[in-house]
Amino acid sequence: MKNYVVGDIQGCYKGLKSLLKSAKFRPDKDKLWAVGDLIARGPDSLSTMEFVKDMGTHFDTVLGNHDLHLLAAAHGVSKVKPQDKLSALMKSKKFDTYVDFLLEKPLAIQPDKHVFIAHAGLYPGWSMKRAIKMSKKVQKQLQGKNPTAFFERMYGNYPNIWSKDLSNEEKQKFSVNALTRMRYIDSSLALEFATKTHPRNAPTHLSPWFNIHNPKTSIHDTILFGHWASLLGQVPKKIASPAKVIALDTGYVWGNKMTLYCIETQETISVSA
Repeated sequence: MKNYVVGDIQGCYKGLKSLLKSAKFRPDKDKLWAVGDLIARGPDSLSTMEFVKDMGTHFDTVLGNHDLHLLAAAHGVSKVKPQDKLSALMKSKKFDTYVDFLLEKPLAIQPDKHVFIAHAGLYPGWSMKRAIKMSKKVQKQLQGKNPTAFFERMYGNYPNIWSKDLSNEEKQKFSVNALTRMRYIDSSLALEFATKTHPRNAPTHLSPWFNIHNPKTSIHDTILFGHWASLLGQVPKKIASPAKVIALDTGYVWGNKMTLYCIETQETISVSA
């Protein structure tokens, strides 16, 4: 059995199938993990959801910002945009089943003690243990009696700095932002959401989250994330994070590549759009 982690699929069903074929993925033996953003912007979010759900225990995922946005729309809190290309999925007779499927998923997951997956990465003020703990608190809200109330308070850029003194609601909101929206951080460890460009074009007072030293990780750890298409999977060899950092959003939906990483062999496999 091998464990594979795939970057942002974003409704690109044919690309996913091509990638799994290229990797010689065995659906009856291997397991596929996803970094989130299963749907939206690509041409076939419905087939993507059908496919991954039918994989059963051979598939698992964290939630990305697009997945959360769909869930919020399903609960009447937000509206999807035409460019999200989600109408077929939302009109499906099985839509409620897919919503329930996503509501069961966490914001962060560990396939192995030293392997961490979150859509946006690991906030440098957190250990992996802290991130998993906060993910579970959010997951409890998603699976509770009133997820609508959670979605109503989910949106917004503040608080943008972690503190143990935050209220429970503030901690949950920060956790969503850190695990699904984070790219850049300033010197005070505050999340900055406006900048989405490649680091070489970013303001000098900002650093990619992985270029801030996190003493709560080690050289034995691997952090896998998506969300940041402009990186094109290119994390510098020398970064401040002691952990190995793997960027898997290589922009397939924008005409570039879809990428898969094998945990056991540390091999990266890609297919072009």
